[in-house]
Amino acid sequence: MLPPEAEKKMQCWIRSRHLICSGNLYVFETVDYSAVERFAECVTALGGTVIAVDAVDKVWIGDHRQVILYRSKASLHTPHHKLKPYWIKYGNFRTRFDQGV
Repeated sequence: MLPPEAEKKMQCWIRSRHLICSGNLYVFETVDYSAVERFAECVTALGGTVIAVDAVDKVWIGDHRQVILYRSKASLHTPHHKLKPYWIKYGNFRTRFDQGV
């Protein structure tokens, strides 16, 4: 994957509140494990490293179905990318799966 494509995917995840930023640490939450793999590809394409992938919780989808929530943490130094300013403008401090609302 090329860096411009990876940056666009990361921006999409920021807007959809799947990806949050704290310094050089990026936290990605999803219920789809293939999205975790795509996130790892994007981080690698941008010159970063995935630190950990954890199954953190079970989330109810509807009345009778639970799915596993995955949290992936990555270290990404982006001095030449615009992800940090993009997150400041369009991002949030909570992901869409946070229960503390």
